[in-house]
Amino acid sequence: MAVYTEVSTDQVRALLLELKLGELQHLQGSAGGIENTNYFVSTEKEGQIHDYVLTLFERLSFAQLPFYLRLMKHLAQRGIPVPDPSANARGELVFELQGKPAAVVNKLRGQSELAPGPEHCAAVGATLARMHLAGRDFALSQPNLRGLVWWNETVPVVLPELSAAQATLIRSELAFQNDVAASSAYAALPRGPIHADLFRDNVMFETMNGEPHLSGFFDFYFAGVDSWIFDLAVCMNDWCVDLDSGAHHELRACALLHAYSGVRALSQDELELLPAMLRAGALRFWISRLWDFYQPRNASLLKAHDPSHFEHVLRQRVQHPPQLLAMLQSA
Repeated sequence: MAVYTEVSTDQVRALLLELKLGELQHLQGSAGGIENTNYFVSTEKEGQIHDYVLTLFERLSFAQLPFYLRLMKHLAQRGIPVPDPSANARGELVFELQGKPAAVVNKLRGQSELAPGPEHCAAVGATLARMHLAGRDFALSQPNLRGLVWWNETVPVVLPELSAAQATLIRSELAFQNDVAASSAYAALPRGPIHADLFRDNVMFETMNGEPHLSGFFDFYFAGVDSWIFDLAVCMNDWCVDLDSGAHHELRACALLHAYSGVRALSQDELELLPAMLRAGALRFWISRLWDFYQPRNASLLKAHDPSHFEHVLRQRVQHPPQLLAMLQSA
């Protein structure tokens, strides 16, 4: 992530020793993303090298972090491939560096697949469904902090930066999503902990025997309790669209949707509301990218995402809703 907070090698070495993770060998800041400060860390322990990710949280508070970190540990203990947070002797997962909350997790193997095929999408869909089911008995709860309440608060802030056409679109879509959220069908949707940001760059793949193997989901720091179908929609809006135009990619969407529903069958209400949730997911990320673009923070390494991409995705979702029932019925 962008480096907002600098740390010294002595500070990191002390934390690693408290966690009994070995002696610090290498420390490097990561330039990707915009939400937190991330460092890649290598240690030596008993003659072996181990790789970790140290995160300093720039927006999330000490009080909020137990939800995210305990969720990751809960999922890891149930066989879901996610980073497993390191605890100290007292079982604590959240620490303090430079006055900021911090955590250390193991670094996943592999790399992100930024040009996925149907086989990658199928692996993501099946693993996402497994993750949703594994989170059903998670004891902690926290709302989706970038959900509808935040959209309603943030749209008036970014409206002055928009053209007349953009303002019309964002107002009308926000009104539509408020109506959807007030419906009984929406209230009945299955819910639980969701990732809420499962983009291509938050999934790792390894090649094994010449085939792609999903090695992990990471970056759970937008997670919260929300509808599972919204999480699926957010995922499809990245994995199953053309990045240049924002247009729906049916082959990839079909693979992801079939694989997900093969693990957790979708209800009729979920299928009927999925087109609206695809619009909701596009709106959420258009708003957040507008916010980050026009309300930037200082960072030594920072590159805000282009807001226009999810404007294009939203327009595509409104004008060309996918035929999801036909996808599920196809072989």
